[in-house]
Amino acid sequence: MAVSGKKASKQFSSSTHSIASDEDLQVYCQPCDEEGTRLPAHGYCTDCKEHLCKNCFIVHKKHKLSKQHTLLDATRMPKVLHQPPTSTYTDQSDKLTTPCCKHPKEMIKFYCHDHEALLCSVCVTLEHHATSCKVNYIPDISGDIIDSNECQDILKAVNNTSDKYQKFVEDVKKMTNKSNSSLEDALADIKKFRQEINQRLDELERQIEDAAKVIEQENNKHLKAVETTCADITQSLKSSSDTIKHLNSSKQADKLFMELKLAEKTMQNEEGKKLQLSSYDIKEHTFKANEPIFDLLKTENSLGTLTQKKLNIKSPFAPIKSRQFSHQGEICVKTSKDKCSYWITGMTLLTPDLLIITDRDNKAVKMVDISRQCVSDQLQLDNMPWDITTVTSTELAVTLPNKHTILLISVSSNKLIKKHTMKVNGQCHGISCYQGKLVVTFRYPAKLQILDKNATILTTIDGKILFKVPLHVTCNKSSIYVSDFGMKSVTRLNWQGDVIGSYSCTGEPRGISLSNHCTVFMSDLNRNVIEEISEDCSTGKVVLQNVINPYAVCLSEETKKMYFSCINNVFLYIYKLS
Repeated sequence: MAVSGKKASKQFSSSTHSIASDEDLQVYCQPCDEEGTRLPAHGYCTDCKEHLCKNCFIVHKKHKLSKQHTLLDATRMPKVLHQPPTSTYTDQSDKLTTPCCKHPKEMIKFYCHDHEALLCSVCVTLEHHATSCKVNYIPDISGDIIDSNECQDILKAVNNTSDKYQKFVEDVKKMTNKSNSSLEDALADIKKFRQEINQRLDELERQIEDAAKVIEQENNKHLKAVETTCADITQSLKSSSDTIKHLNSSKQADKLFMELKLAEKTMQNEEGKKLQLSSYDIKEHTFKANEPIFDLLKTENSLGTLTQKKLNIKSPFAPIKSRQFSHQGEICVKTSKDKCSYWITGMTLLTPDLLIITDRDNKAVKMVDISRQCVSDQLQLDNMPWDITTVTSTELAVTLPNKHTILLISVSSNKLIKKHTMKVNGQCHGISCYQGKLVVTFRYPAKLQILDKNATILTTIDGKILFKVPLHVTCNKSSIYVSDFGMKSVTRLNWQGDVIGSYSCTGEPRGISLSNHCTVFMSDLNRNVIEEISEDCSTGKVVLQNVINPYAVCLSEETKKMYFSCINNVFLYIYKLS
């Protein structure tokens, strides 16, 4: 707000501001003045306590949020500047300093419910008219947002999404390291292959060298024989020549005659040796390369190839594949022993044709023969059971929350027989078993424990932050899934107790069951649906809707059937998966 070319202070000592001089008699448009534009006032809004220029005056009469306001024209408007209500405008609007992305000089001050968009005054005027949109001034609707459920839900969703991206980065990092490691192994294999080639070439080279050495040795052997033979002949002929010369000079005719004849005979005898020596074969050698090897090296472009195998990274954003469900009928679980209404809180498959359920209000564990579609046996208890799991092909475990006890039941000749009980340190509810390890959830206080079949505690996971009301649990080799309607979530943990995923629900998650594809089927009591959640808890999809009060869920991939119960309903519902 400004007067006489200067912006006035935002704090006032009273509800009005007196005009100090004749120059201050000119009153300006307060909305425009706040945006840095000085325009003369054309009117005044008694509701907003603001002077308005001609354009603002016209817009004020048309806009949905202000068209019911009382406006005074230039002749009736006050000549002093009034302070806007501090509780709704001055204190709040001054804090709205986020610029509009479309109109950077304008601040965001409004919210359109129809388009879920944050708006400035220009956006409201041009695109979100009162006739088509529900628009509110942000300070008018933001009062209860602090520590609200909406704030907590969005914050939780933001953190959950952030965790998914972080996990995705970690998964990509692991796969990248694995890929880089495989390249190092491949390069090592290339070097090994090259060494093998070099070793083979060295071996072939040695073969030629060995052959050359044999030839050289034979040459030297023959040379030595020739040298020895020729030396003997030469020595014999020289001796004969010396004798002939002596006898001739000494005029010893008889001896000379005989020596000449002997020399003549010796030379005749040596003719055979000359022929033998002249027949000796001496060869010159050259190297001729193995052309196929040379051609192979010329034509081949590489020592080998890098083959590739795709590493599958589970995206936290991948959609669940669609499955079709068809209704196959119901099974009535009412028996003559029952005295109360029906609340089937847990169920597990012992065999594809035997479904074991916990009937909480009737304090019973019932064996349901699926093929005959009836209850074939009923074990009456002295307390209310909650959840049940298969431990072995002939053994079951049932939680008794009020007694802080887990009951082990054996199955013999299609009869349920109490075996023994195990005391636990809390109000146990959800139970699941994998390879002899029992995973149990507790209330008051909320926690999760992993036990062996003797109730020895192997791991305890404090639920002060993770859980509120964890009533159901299921598990497989790599993961534990906890359904918690207090937290409105399904939480995924590893067997060390680390949270590795979380799926936020808008309703009340209750019973859960794992498929062979590692997706989780969950009943939502509040929304009356059954939802399928991805293995990493990143996405979910409603597969059955308009199911009244669904509760316990059990899936058989072998028969491709899903069973579920509903509160206050005597029937179990059967659906076929395809």
